[in-house]
Amino acid sequence: MRGAIDRDRPTRRRHLVERSPVWHAPQVLWARQSASVRGIVFMCLSTLFATMMHGLVRVVGQDLPAFEVAFFRNLFGLLILSPLLWQSRFRVLRTERVGLHALRGLANVLAMFLFFSSLTMIPLARVSALNFTAPIFMALMSIVFLGERFRFYRWAAIFAGFAGVLIILRPGFDVIDAGSLLVVASAAFWAVAMVFIKMLSRTESSLTIVAWMGITMCLFSFGPALWVWQTPTLEQLLLLMLVGFCGTVAQMAISQSLKVADPTAVLPFDFLKLIWATLIGVLFFAEVPDAFTWIGAAVIFSSGLAIAFREKRLSKPSMPPPRF
Repeated sequence: MRGAIDRDRPTRRRHLVERSPVWHAPQVLWARQSASVRGIVFMCLSTLFATMMHGLVRVVGQDLPAFEVAFFRNLFGLLILSPLLWQSRFRVLRTERVGLHALRGLANVLAMFLFFSSLTMIPLARVSALNFTAPIFMALMSIVFLGERFRFYRWAAIFAGFAGVLIILRPGFDVIDAGSLLVVASAAFWAVAMVFIKMLSRTESSLTIVAWMGITMCLFSFGPALWVWQTPTLEQLLLLMLVGFCGTVAQMAISQSLKVADPTAVLPFDFLKLIWATLIGVLFFAEVPDAFTWIGAAVIFSSGLAIAFREKRLSKPSMPPPRF
């Protein structure tokens, strides 16, 4: 009898907490919101934590190689995934497409290496602006590699998106820096990864795709990290843990956002990344983006968003979720 009472105590405590005014009122308020509102909240949280991760990478990347920072980001992400793997007794890893999972992980790692390197070279706002080219590359590669139909609106959006890149880079009027080229190359590799994800999603569950992503990215990033290894200090290790935490929270938030709401309802709020990046850049790195960055970002983002809205009308979503 005493054992049964002791086992019931945690349940009773949880019910008491849930019925308390402090906890109950937010629950009721949240339950009253529409799916779109909840999706937007999750998207806003995702953009905030993703940009915080970018700022942290900018700090720790000044002293540690980008390869090593990426490895720790993947390692801590895999550690967070490990309870899910254990709970399923690793059944989620069952697949007949290991090679395609490996190719996806390799493309993802290359995108991350390039992206993390760029964060230490150019202002955060510029990185965020150029990073919006990923959906444009995705639309282009879907036509070339997935055999999707040629449509005028797609090509118009693709050309408009790259016009936005030219607005930011202004070739012939300004020197095109290596950091900007790294961001664009990173977006292209991310689009390649998204093509592989679309191919995998035909036969694999989302949990299987995520689990293999964590494993392959951790493995592929370990070798390059070992090659340039610098033992992090305690302070740097704490920053790397925060990088992993913020990146994982951002991933969970965007996944939940796209799960509870229509992508076209929440994706416009991805533009908040540029707002957060500007604030972090001004407050912590004395970086003020110029007008060309804002104009180019608006053109690029609008192009990607136009593709998403048009594909929804055709019931074939093609805009990839943001990456972290």
